Amino acid sequence: MSPPSYDSTGVEYYRIPSFKFVSGPSTDIWVAYRCFNPSALKAVCIPTCFGGRINTTLSFTAEDQALHAYRVIVVAMLGNGESSSPSNLPDYPKSLDYRDCINAQYQLLTNHLGIKELEAVIGFSMGGQQAYHWACMYPKFMKYAVPICTSAKTSLHNYAFIEGPIAALTNSIDYEDGAFRAKGIKPTRGLRAFGRAYCAWAMSAPWFRERQFEKLGLSNVEDFIQSNWEDAFEAWDPEDVLILARMWQAGDIGKVREDRDYLKALDAIEAKMLVMPSRTDTYFPPEDSEIEGEHLKHGELAVIETVWGHMAGGGANEDDTLWMSDRIAKFIGTEPSLVGNLKQTRLE
Repeated sequence: MSPPSYDSTGVEYYRIPSFKFVSGPSTDIWVAYRCFNPSALKAVCIPTCFGGRINTTLSFTAEDQALHAYRVIVVAMLGNGESSSPSNLPDYPKSLDYRDCINAQYQLLTNHLGIKELEAVIGFSMGGQQAYHWACMYPKFMKYAVPICTSAKTSLHNYAFIEGPIAALTNSIDYEDGAFRAKGIKPTRGLRAFGRAYCAWAMSAPWFRERQFEKLGLSNVEDFIQSNWEDAFEAWDPEDVLILARMWQAGDIGKVREDRDYLKALDAIEAKMLVMPSRTDTYFPPEDSEIEGEHLKHGELAVIETVWGHMAGGGANEDDTLWMSDRIAKFIGTEPSLVGNLKQTRLE
């Protein structure tokens, strides 16, 4: 989650006139992004995740990490409050689709930044669902895709999980059945309830049992809930939170096909895929990645062995981050002939 105080250093904006959304409306929008190592020859795109901002997104650009020699473009997905969103654009569409995000990012990369090919698209959580959509929508545009703690289609269990926090927000007294903005109210209670309902799912049972929150400088679980989740979500706009949550629930790469068959969409992916679930992720479990991975022609599964649950994929634990960075470095340096059909690797 983004902290309540956010530093937007280095963030730039690209305006797209008359952008047409999948749902039908056309309007002028902008896409927020940040470039790291802009003079590097090989480019990598990293879309943001749910609850993420550009400068809180794990970019693997530190000196000892996988992408330190790459031109890395971190892009804020539509709806996150940095790119065009309900909070900053009047008459925003009522719904978002991942295809909207990818089409806007493609225009940014090609029309504005002059990029003709990506080395890779890498993303965590909703960023990973965008990586899958990239591989389906623009199959010739990237060599590699690395979806982390995510899925190509949101599972029914995952859908049901996110209904809980959504209900906590939309049923709060200060949400006013959606009329909060017209009444000049910010639904603080609802946003904090969203965070409280969400927090246990983001980690794992072993994480709580081992009191891993103490590594964050917190003495008890209530401090963790309040500072890391309630305070963080209170800083967000409620309509941004909801439009992203609904897009997450509707995530399905099958929508890029006329027959809407997401398994056939997986079968058709040409990019070399490194799929990295967390062993203890409660809503993007590794079993789902194993099932989807069987349909990837050039897929490799690397399970993050961790107690840090879903958040391991977002950089919450340094050991997991270093392991992911090492796997990514090895993967994008692998000769194509050595990438097999869903090879499985495990942390030793």
